[in-house]
Amino acid sequence: MSRILSLFSQEAQLVRALRKQDPKAQRQLYEKYSTRMLGLCCRYAGDAMIAEDIMVEGFMRVFTKIDQYNEEGSFEGWVRRIMVNEALGYLRRQKRILEDTICIEAENIPDYNLADQDLNADELLRMIGGLPIGYRTVFNLYAIEGFSHLEIASMLGVSESTSKSQLHRARAMLQKMVSEWEDEFKKKVNYEKASY
Repeated sequence: MSRILSLFSQEAQLVRALRKQDPKAQRQLYEKYSTRMLGLCCRYAGDAMIAEDIMVEGFMRVFTKIDQYNEEGSFEGWVRRIMVNEALGYLRRQKRILEDTICIEAENIPDYNLADQDLNADELLRMIGGLPIGYRTVFNLYAIEGFSHLEIASMLGVSESTSKSQLHRARAMLQKMVSEWEDEFKKKVNYEKASY
């Protein structure tokens, strides 16, 4: 319990220093959260360099909007929300939200079973990054960030049914990717067994 209080006290001190625009506090915040926030931005951008730009812009927004943090809920959650909004803003500026470049193909994807334990998290994140922008954005917001379809619709300026449709298509594409990955993995394992 004392450890939790200590962490809360440290976070409160960090927020106070950030409100005074203390460069050391800004650096400390960046060092504490940059790895996690870069991963979050990568899931939306699909490109490491763009994700880094989004993250830096997100931290700049955190530094300038720190007075808006009302200390309700976790500070990290507040920072995450800013990063998500920054990533969505980038996608909007690129006019790429909900591009359905392979819409017809995605509608015809059969329902595959999800992968077994051989698929690792990095490979799954790579697959998510390979989804079309619209599918990836809705999948990230719903499955990873935990937003409802109503919230997603409001954030993206689309209908709830569009959000649900994008999620369904994203899942179908991921299931196909996972199935193909499993087939390749099994071929590799069988080849290695035959080589012995």
